[in-house]
Formats: sequence, structure tokens, C-alpha cells
Amino acid sequence: MMKTSPAQSYFPTEFPSVTPVLRRIRALPLIAALGFFLVASAFPAQSVDLNGMAIFPSDNPWHFDISKFQVHPNSDALVASVGKTTSLHPDFGSILDGAPWGIPYIVVDKSQAKIPVTFVAYGDESDPGPYPIPLNAPIEGNDPTKGDRHVLAIDKDAHLLYELYASEAKADHWSADCGAVFDLASNTLRTEGWTSADAAGLPILPGLVRYDEILHGEINHAIRMTVVKSRKQYLYPARHYASNDTNSNLPPMGMRFRLKAATDISKFHGAALIIAIALKKYGMIVAYNGSNWYITGAPDDRWPDAQVDSLKMLKGSDFEAVLSVDAQGKPIVPSAGIRAEDPVVRPMPVSGFFVDPLGRWMPMRRGLVPTYAVPLK
Repeated sequence: MMKTSPAQSYFPTEFPSVTPVLRRIRALPLIAALGFFLVASAFPAQSVDLNGMAIFPSDNPWHFDISKFQVHPNSDALVASVGKTTSLHPDFGSILDGAPWGIPYIVVDKSQAKIPVTFVAYGDESDPGPYPIPLNAPIEGNDPTKGDRHVLAIDKDAHLLYELYASEAKADHWSADCGAVFDLASNTLRTEGWTSADAAGLPILPGLVRYDEILHGEINHAIRMTVVKSRKQYLYPARHYASNDTNSNLPPMGMRFRLKAATDISKFHGAALIIAIALKKYGMIVAYNGSNWYITGAPDDRWPDAQVDSLKMLKGSDFEAVLSVDAQGKPIVPSAGIRAEDPVVRPMPVSGFFVDPLGRWMPMRRGLVPTYAVPLK
């Protein structure tokens, strides 16, 4: 396995120095109304509603409002490397090729037995098992031997997130290339230079677009994004790179892109509008080598696929790279770019969608009854 020489550190003492080691280059390509789904089948049709469950603290970098961050001075070239005319591609929905479309997750509790895990590729960068993931947990994709085959599980009692990559359920244990455990109550990053179930060494779950977020009317986090070519570098909060290319026009793991403030999103409705708003406020984080401008979500048979698909009207030129670390590599936090007089908009939950007089699908806030109300389904 190839290793590289240590890189110069640009991180402050509270964030360990960057000494990236190339460990892998990923290829391109019970149920309660407001409760938790405890595993009962191999692949639930609907993802669990995480309402009320904190996915990392509110000041975690996944929750950074980057709408006022400065545009990266090399934004044009960075965007061009991903594709100015390439469409945004939501890589999630209801069903694709006969399988649930997206990266699934489950929620377990303290009663779930811990299952041994054998790591077959990156055990030295994996958090040791056993993991409380039942052997019938849903695996990403429709082929048990090919693809990324991510498996995600939240232990709601321990407030821990468990993630596996290239997973396969054996008779009495899990086999996976690597695995990572994250404390959902902490902002602690992975060990410097370590990968995770994602190439960037980041957790996957907090970057997924989930249908329950649409129901509640807001996405309050950055969205996981993939690119074909990345740089041999990573930026906070990423911990690992997945490339040998040092071209400065390529985005490193952890780079943030956002939808430009001037981009007209009035053409989007329902779920697409909520996602577009999040792309302006929280943006996207490069986390994996995949296809350009792909954003990731969890599968759910309630997804309005046509609405989600409408996001493909957005092109790379509608986005910009932002500066998320300063000259010393310290993370830029939102409070540094927010004025006291700036209003904070906290949307009410969504109970459905309605068609306005112009024929647009719009979120229906609870407590507000529009004239042209129609149910969610």
C-alpha cells in the first residue's frame, strides 16, 4: 500500500497537523409516527424520521451556515474542474433499477446485540468492532458483491453512529473494507490521516438528504457531494485524501461549494425548493470520488422523484467554491461572517405541499392553510 511523505501543517494546535497518508483511491463509478425504526426487515420502504435526534451538536461543521463565507479566489477553476455545464445530480429517490435509491440507515437501541466485524482492507484505520448492526441491516445498492455497499446504523441510546464501507453480511459477522464510529454528541474528528466509510474520513449520515427533513420543512446541514477527480489534500473537517493529483484546480476532500445567492430558485417547488435553500445556506462538502455534482440522500418511497429530479436544472456554473479555512488552516466559523442585524429565519414544519395561484408546488407550514392546499400524497 502506497504511502506519501508528510505534508506541511497549516492547522492550529487544537486541530492536529495534517500528515496525509494515501490509504485508498475510491473508484468512480415499532414504526411510530414520530418515533424510531427498529430493524425488522432487510430494507424498509421508508427511512426513519430522526425528528428530535441531534446529529452532532449545533456548532458542528456540518451545520455551519456558509452563506456569508467568502468566495474562494480560485472558485472559477475549481468549478470548471467539476463541470460548469454539468447538471447537479440528486443520487437518491424512491427506486432505481429495482432497488431503494440512496444510502440507507437504521436506528437501533441498547437491546441490539453487537456483531463482530472483520475488516479486510483498512483495518488499521478502522474503529474496532463489534458493531450493533444486525446482519439483516439494509446495504446500499442492489448487488451484494459490488458497489460501495455502505451500511449505517445509529445507536439512539448510546448516541453513536456506526458506518461500514464495502459491507457484506456473513453467517455470523460483518465483513467490510473499513468502519468508523462517531459520537453524535461530540465534534471530535477522526484520527489525523484516517479514512472512514467515506473517502474524506467524514461521517456519511449527517450529509444525507432525508425525506423526514422535507416533512419538517428544513435541511439544517451541508449535503454530501462527490467529484470524479479530487486533489491530494484535505480541508477541515475532512481527515483523509483520495488522490495522487496535486493540481490546485481540483477540489480537495472537505472543500465546500454552495449555490450562488443570485441563483433564481423560484422555479423549484416542494422538496426541490427545500433542498435548493439548503444548498445556498449550508452548501455541499466534497466527501468522495464518484460522479461530478452528485449529491447524496437516503432512500424513501415517499420521495417525489419528479420534484427532486428538477434540481438537474442547476448547472455547475450556478455554484461557487467558498473559503472554509483561513491562511493558517483554521476553520472559518459562521459567527465570523454574520452581522448582528442579520435576521435568522426559522421555518415552521411542513405538513404538506400546496399549489399556489401560479401553479407552483410550495411547502405548507403547519398552522397555515392556503387556499390551494393539496395533500402531500
